[in-house]
Amino acid sequence: MQVPAPVEYERATSVDHAIGLLERLGGSARLVAGGHSLLPMMKLRLASPEYLIDINDLHGELGYIRVEPDEVRIGAMTRHRELLESGELAEVFPIFRDAERVIADPVVRNRGTLGGSLCQADPSEDLSAVCTTLGANCVIRGGSGERVVTMEEFYRGPYETAVEDAEMLVEIRIPVRPSGSSAYEKVERRAGDWAIVSAGAAVWLDGGLIADARVGLAAVGPNTAGLPAVSDALRGREPSEELYKQAGALAAENCSPVTDMRGSAEYKRHLAEELTRRALRRSVVRINERGWHAGIHDRQR
Repeated sequence: MQVPAPVEYERATSVDHAIGLLERLGGSARLVAGGHSLLPMMKLRLASPEYLIDINDLHGELGYIRVEPDEVRIGAMTRHRELLESGELAEVFPIFRDAERVIADPVVRNRGTLGGSLCQADPSEDLSAVCTTLGANCVIRGGSGERVVTMEEFYRGPYETAVEDAEMLVEIRIPVRPSGSSAYEKVERRAGDWAIVSAGAAVWLDGGLIADARVGLAAVGPNTAGLPAVSDALRGREPSEELYKQAGALAAENCSPVTDMRGSAEYKRHLAEELTRRALRRSVVRINERGWHAGIHDRQR
């Protein structure tokens, strides 16, 4: 039986307390919330921190979803289950509910957190692709204050983020824009598994044309990948099957999968193309459905 190396344990009572502990202990300490990634790595001796700082008591401080007219703010301790069940969040960004339905199982969703998922920085991680798709910003707090970085700046490589030793991720901020919607598509070997490939899409329409669009892919390179080439190709165009096909081809061309036990690089490129098409199509359908239902509602008032 594999067991982790000996470790000292302390339970933080506030964000400031956790940051103070990180400053005192330096790089020998790790934060733990859900623990579904860190603890298995410790058992395998792939991670051997000297100190564990338990931040579960910080849920009251960092476990929230605040939907404002121009921005959605989500605390880093918000659990998967809360993201899945929030009707307010699903109304603005349905991509979150799409993704949460295919993340792990109820046990993991009850304990795992948004911040833990992002800080794991696994290239196959679902919420990293979601936040990349939505153009989220990450709020990182340390002893000297807060700083805000984009998702592109947040990830420095596989399993490496911009969060320094004496800092912690405290919040995600996502801009809200009118006439938009989003969707998430994933292929996995079995229910709740890491993605073979997944694709998120967000689309905003103006006068029947695409004002802007974003696509984020997971499991096709060293980091979750935003695809500016796809955004450039879609802006100003009328949504159509032919346009989705072009976007899918660009997604396949602009990712860098590798052959591994989950599939060949060629197969993953095929999935990137097909899932991008599906996610874009579903995003546009959702915008049109929302407009139709709004029109019915207006006529009935």
